[in-house]
Amino acid sequence: MRTILLGPQRFMTTAGTALRSLGVEGRVATVNAGWEEREDDVAELDAVLEGRADHLRLYHRTFDVIAKDDVFAAAAMTFRDHHDALLSLYRLRLQHAMDGLYAVVRRTRDGELRASGPRAAYGAVDDAVEVVRHVDAWYSAQLKTLYAELDAAAPLDSSGVIAWHRGEIEAVLADSAALVLTGGHVGTLLRALRLFAIRIPETLPVIAWSAGAMALTERVVLFHDLGPEGANEAEVFDRGLGRVKGVVALPHARRRLRLEDKDRCAVMARRFVDQHCVLLDDGTALELTADGGLPKGARILGIDGAVHELGATPTASGKAAMS
Repeated sequence: MRTILLGPQRFMTTAGTALRSLGVEGRVATVNAGWEEREDDVAELDAVLEGRADHLRLYHRTFDVIAKDDVFAAAAMTFRDHHDALLSLYRLRLQHAMDGLYAVVRRTRDGELRASGPRAAYGAVDDAVEVVRHVDAWYSAQLKTLYAELDAAAPLDSSGVIAWHRGEIEAVLADSAALVLTGGHVGTLLRALRLFAIRIPETLPVIAWSAGAMALTERVVLFHDLGPEGANEAEVFDRGLGRVKGVVALPHARRRLRLEDKDRCAVMARRFVDQHCVLLDDGTALELTADGGLPKGARILGIDGAVHELGATPTASGKAAMS
């Protein structure tokens, strides 16, 4: 199984080099549904992929399904409304939990709990992190229920138009030498991948960047510390395809994370301590190992709030992040 995760392609294009490194011949299937209305604006992508691309057009296929399958269209609208309501509650609970966590971190850092000893201080931080994880788990469980309700209201396997599109997509993938997933709106991309039940064969090489890289992971986390309205807390948005395991993909990390804020970065690493928070900046190219792991040199957030290279000699404060 060959999988290559790239940094954003807007300012530094490396997808062509990655494709050549695979050494494969034949057509290359592409999924760029995250581009939404610009899905057919593929001249630059075609050039990078050396004219070998077969575009699956999942975004346009989605609207074809909505136009022709009234049952699915109604169920999808209901799901969207319920998901929006769930996200609103999740963000409210998450903000309160994160505010509490940051308050504990600040007090611990400033030594106000020194009289109680380090065990009490670190226990307070760990417990506050668990509160945030509980909110994340609650949201994920509720989202799973919403998907079950969507499937019950409009079983995808019973739709003739969806089956037709799936058949075309499967035929293209079967004849492809590689698959490319581009960036864009990750929510739109995930919905299209789910609707058409995209299952990537382990033997099919994959190149992905930005939203595409996020979609390959088990858990898609949205983040933006430098948004127009200020910092937004990282949120667990949805399930991914699960091809890339043990990774939280962080594209545009330099532009979207306050990497100089060690407390904030440490909180993120602790919150997702069961996975590596991987920075995917311009020029990054990470080919996963044969067993699906990250290669040496991958840049990750450590629980000390610093950026480390995987496989480097760990410092005492960053030791847990190096495992």
